Amino acid sequence: MADRLTFDAAADPEGPRRSTALAYPATGDARVDATLVLAHGAGAPQQSAFMIDFARALAERGIDVLTFNFLYTEQKRRVPDRTPALDACYRAAIATAREHFGRDQVFVGGKSMGGRIATHLAAAEDAEALGIAGVVLLGYPLHPPGKPDRLRAAHLPRIRVPMLILQGERDPFGTPDELRAAFAPIAARVTLHVVEKGDHSLAPSRRAESIASTYRELQDLIANWIRSRNEKG
Repeated sequence: MADRLTFDAAADPEGPRRSTALAYPATGDARVDATLVLAHGAGAPQQSAFMIDFARALAERGIDVLTFNFLYTEQKRRVPDRTPALDACYRAAIATAREHFGRDQVFVGGKSMGGRIATHLAAAEDAEALGIAGVVLLGYPLHPPGKPDRLRAAHLPRIRVPMLILQGERDPFGTPDELRAAFAPIAARVTLHVVEKGDHSLAPSRRAESIASTYRELQDLIANWIRSRNEKG
């Protein structure tokens, strides 16, 4: 069961604008002693089936997870805010997670756009002060579909923490080979896992059984990766 939280998502001359977060406490015996802040993609909120499935599954694998709605989503606007506003909201979510779960360090990540914003924060000058210990990307949107020249990669070399990237083999937002090239400057810190036949949602097919099986494998992979990063300190 997730705890519903609210937090100030943006500064406003007329007062703070609030958004919602869902905190999924770790369950079971295999506690990892780690927090993951997981952001949604551009087209679906934290209440989407994908986000709930991953948050619950990772909590069951011993990780405290916090998801949240970007402010535009909370306000039921269809078009995402500009990057500075998305960054500010994610920063506020990190502060909320640190306070709620009582840890100074957090792993950050997200699906598509949410993961891209996580990389911005990991590349920021104050990434260490934010307590970012690592990044988990679920389908990185390296470029818009059909526009491989419009790369979202200029900030990537500034990232100094370990990264786990899960990318579909047939993701139109960036193929595995394109990601290898984009992340080459920090390749030593990057673990890239390619989902065979996977699309932008990491689904290998339309069959529910196949998707569920693949997601379970990916959730195991994420939990084990975070656990290993924790053990290395």
